[in-house]
Amino acid sequence: MVFIDRLIAGIKKYDNPSCVGLDPRIDYIPPSIREKAARDYGRGFAAAAEAVTVFNKKLIDALCDIVPAVKLQLACYEMYGIEGMRAFASTCAYAKSKDMLVIADGKRNDIGSTAEAYSAAYLGKVILDGSESPVFDADALTVNPYPGYDGVRPFIDDCSASGKGIFILVKTSNKSSGQLQDIVTQDGRHLYEKVAELVDEWGTYVMGCSGYSSIGAVVGATYPQQAAVLRKIMKKAYILVPGYGAQGGTAKDAAKSFNEDGLGAIVNASRSIMCAWKSGKWADKYGGDGFDQAARDEAVRMRDDIRSAIESRKEAG
Repeated sequence: MVFIDRLIAGIKKYDNPSCVGLDPRIDYIPPSIREKAARDYGRGFAAAAEAVTVFNKKLIDALCDIVPAVKLQLACYEMYGIEGMRAFASTCAYAKSKDMLVIADGKRNDIGSTAEAYSAAYLGKVILDGSESPVFDADALTVNPYPGYDGVRPFIDDCSASGKGIFILVKTSNKSSGQLQDIVTQDGRHLYEKVAELVDEWGTYVMGCSGYSSIGAVVGATYPQQAAVLRKIMKKAYILVPGYGAQGGTAKDAAKSFNEDGLGAIVNASRSIMCAWKSGKWADKYGGDGFDQAARDEAVRMRDDIRSAIESRKEAG
């Protein structure tokens, strides 16, 4: 099965169109885990990476039977150097062993030959001594479209060859995204609409049996009006929706990225789930030692919130 069919199968299995961002920072991790890592590894990068790995694996254990996918923000691992990338690789492998799909959030791209190297690292394989080996072996990768087709094509080729997927940045959730993405082009449309047209075109190269493409898009929940426009342009693209929760996007906002069939999007939350043990009723109920159960409860609340918003949108027509 190609990536998009596997993703939709997971969403249907758990009736849950959401994924969890594992974007760890040291202050997100309960003191008991950090202190043990410091005792075992000292106070350097190795200890930080060990704490991240333990934290991530416990979250995966708590979520793997209710959430179809995890999204790993590469910057949160790269900041801890080589040890951090070991934690990234370990987390990817562990999530996959629990039948979760892994989206590497690296926003990679460059000119063709460099794009080929990025794609080989995360989606394809690297040839060593005459044999091909996967490196990080993620299921999907976020991609920057700025270099145009010759920069995106290597990722599309690996999606086709390896059954993987990509999510291309179209309208990101950050406040200043409009500085470039909202520029009005000569024909009166915004730049994000032009990128969406390209995503729709490129998506035809990697279609799944589901009728959706493994070439998807990133559209932030913080821009629901734009999401509604983009949904109409990219009818067969799956949309990865960041910005729900801590960034201010609501389930009603996120629902704009779904199609009438209730499919077409997967909503990501990171801090609100990873740090659930620190906030509100979950902090009072579980504390730091119950961070994994707090994350599970928040993930269930998010799932129900999104499902309710999708149903309300259907009823409203």
